[in-house]
Amino acid sequence: MTKSLRRLAAVLSAATLSAGLLAGCGSDSSDDSGGNAPAAASGAFPVTVEHAFGSTTITKAPKRVVTVGYTDDQAVLALGTKPVGMVDQYPNPPGKSPDINTQWPWVKDKWGGAKPEVVMSNGDSGPNYEKIAALRPDLIIAVYSEIDKAAYDKLNKIALTVARTKAEKEPFSAPWQDNAVHIAKALGKEAEGAKLVQGIQDKLGAARKAHPEFASQTAVALSWYKDSVAPFTTTDVRGRLLSGIGFKGATEIDKIAGGKFFTPLSPERIDLIDVDRIFVINDQADQAALKKFQLFANLSAVKKGKVSYLLDSEGPAVGAAMSQGTLLSLPYAIDKMVESVG
Repeated sequence: MTKSLRRLAAVLSAATLSAGLLAGCGSDSSDDSGGNAPAAASGAFPVTVEHAFGSTTITKAPKRVVTVGYTDDQAVLALGTKPVGMVDQYPNPPGKSPDINTQWPWVKDKWGGAKPEVVMSNGDSGPNYEKIAALRPDLIIAVYSEIDKAAYDKLNKIALTVARTKAEKEPFSAPWQDNAVHIAKALGKEAEGAKLVQGIQDKLGAARKAHPEFASQTAVALSWYKDSVAPFTTTDVRGRLLSGIGFKGATEIDKIAGGKFFTPLSPERIDLIDVDRIFVINDQADQAALKKFQLFANLSAVKKGKVSYLLDSEGPAVGAAMSQGTLLSLPYAIDKMVESVG
């Protein structure tokens, strides 16, 4: 199974947490941050952040931040703070150190020599509350996350907790722009977050301007998943990236996906990816398997060489950058995607 799909598919299928949207209210936590706490992030405080489970008021700059959302650590990093705890989004190879999630080309310099504690691994039913409590956080960020009200209440008893945006009806469905600004506000840096978002949107605009030919082409991002071709929908972050740089989306895929962010195709529906440009997100073994799949090999785009094969977690890890869709990964992903088209 491709790791980009395993990351989210495992989360959505294995998690027992629901997406209940009940009212809640953040409570103050003690300032027991310890003598070795990181320097507090500067920003405008106090700040009140409304979210899916109520609102949280943060009175001063947090010194120890734990991120429970799958990509929340990258937004926090982009805004100048190194989380003391984070989610192990892509499973780290056994015995490998440092954690692969701190070594992506777009985050490595930001992390430096820091080694955050892993408070949840991909596929876990929920965060490790004991580990989080032991880190003595003064702020917990749980935005790109599927936590429910019960999990939120447990986290909020440990420290002030900010959950996903109030407008997000289903976990992982909010636009990356909304998540970024939401997290920035919690750190007292809403204006800085908005500026970073605008910088990425300007970069997308520059790609469209440099490649007006994209506007007349339909493109799809897909992975080889459980011996099937599995395209991502136009509302998934990967689909949004394609439209962001100017391509038209394959909206017929959305209709059969049933609200999911991707859908494995039966052989008789391979026509849905018979488009002008294809972006394949897989590591080498899965790419090789896909290329041997005759129905894929017979597609017009494949025969014309209009396929960008993007490694997921291996090498430059462009697929991971696309899938994460963060303030740090998106500029890297946009450059590599455009470069892959030639």
